[in-house]
Amino acid sequence: MNGFVTKFTMFGSLVCLNCTIHAQDSGDALLHRAASCLVAKGFFTSSKSQKTLGYILDTKSYPGEKMLYVVDYVNPSRSDGFVFTIFLSERNERQNFNIQNNAQFKLSNRGDDGVSFVTPPLGGTWTQEHLISAIKQIEKQPKITISVESIAKTDSSFDCEAYTDPQPKPTVK
Repeated sequence: MNGFVTKFTMFGSLVCLNCTIHAQDSGDALLHRAASCLVAKGFFTSSKSQKTLGYILDTKSYPGEKMLYVVDYVNPSRSDGFVFTIFLSERNERQNFNIQNNAQFKLSNRGDDGVSFVTPPLGGTWTQEHLISAIKQIEKQPKITISVESIAKTDSSFDCEAYTDPQPKPTVK
């Protein structure tokens, strides 16, 4: 009986470790796809060969929706950067990344909770509070460095949209 418990415990630990690794891999794949969309839509315009990025997945702010907050750090000290709000969805059995907001920020001792917006996001106080919260959560997470060359490679298995896309003109009836 004791051997069974030990084997079962070891198996459960391996399953949990595998789930953690898979979750990190899935998150990294989401981040890589989101970064590809940010390049495709012209939000990443740096001449650097690598990007230092952080992210969190938010499933609570908008019930029934998934949002990915992505931070692109401008310098190695990670004291400033750009934050993006990307809605995730499925359409026609394809993953869709819809870039809906962005802002430039600077971490400091001043400003709202140590975050000041150099260029503020679209929206009001609620939006700013959520972006500040996301930036602070991302600050606690490991950062990922991705080569710009790998980001720019086109992967046709997902779709990208942005609030900057041309909108169809309304038809007059």
